[in-house]
Amino acid sequence: MNLRGRNKVTPEFNMSSMTDVVFLLLIFFMIASTLAKYMDTVDITLPNASGKSENRKTVSVSITKDLAYYVDGKKVSEGRLQGEILNSLSGQDKPSIILRADKSVPVDNVVKVMDIGNKNRIKVILAVKPSN
Repeated sequence: MNLRGRNKVTPEFNMSSMTDVVFLLLIFFMIASTLAKYMDTVDITLPNASGKSENRKTVSVSITKDLAYYVDGKKVSEGRLQGEILNSLSGQDKPSIILRADKSVPVDNVVKVMDIGNKNRIKVILAVKPSN
């Protein structure tokens, strides 16, 4: 009398689908890490500091080492700087400016943006690179 069943379970595992998933994840993270370098559109070297800044809806004003002004990544002339900042912040309850100035920029240019904020009662936050 033969009591064996017809269905045999084979303890084999096919790794080809697992390697496909791992390979796709590897490609995804390689591309994502390469693109993460280019998230900042304006090339600025920030000064070091040990404080932290808070996140809120703001307008970003950048001053490059060749004294070019950018409002939210858009190049603006020095004469139109105040109007462009006020247009970007219109309708916000607690407006604030994140000032990103290259460390080689003269203080006069930084104070100019801070003065625009003070005249219009806008909080100005100076962006810095955290020190280790």
